[in-house]
Amino acid sequence: MLLFCPQCANILSVSVTMYRTNRLECRTCAYKHTVAEPVSSRRVFERKEREDVFGGPGAWDNAQKGRVQCPAEGCDGDEAAFFQVQIRSADEPMTSFFKCMTCGQRWREN
Repeated sequence: MLLFCPQCANILSVSVTMYRTNRLECRTCAYKHTVAEPVSSRRVFERKEREDVFGGPGAWDNAQKGRVQCPAEGCDGDEAAFFQVQIRSADEPMTSFFKCMTCGQRWREN
């Protein structure tokens, strides 16, 4: 949680006084505020399932297909749609993204 100076609107920083109490102070102007009580906050984020970043729901419809063994346990699929993207530096190999046509399992190989 960021707090801002009421006088000049800059971010307040936390410092410790010589009496071992915390204080919020502005580095731009002379504003100081002693913190009397502990301040804490917690936020729990919910994980949401999202579609593929590369092209949305229809990204796999026109992808190339090849014979690749699916790594998922219990799946004997041997055909996967794939596409390649350069996600690292230019001197590194491209990353291949796969989707099994039998079970829908997704994986990638560098």
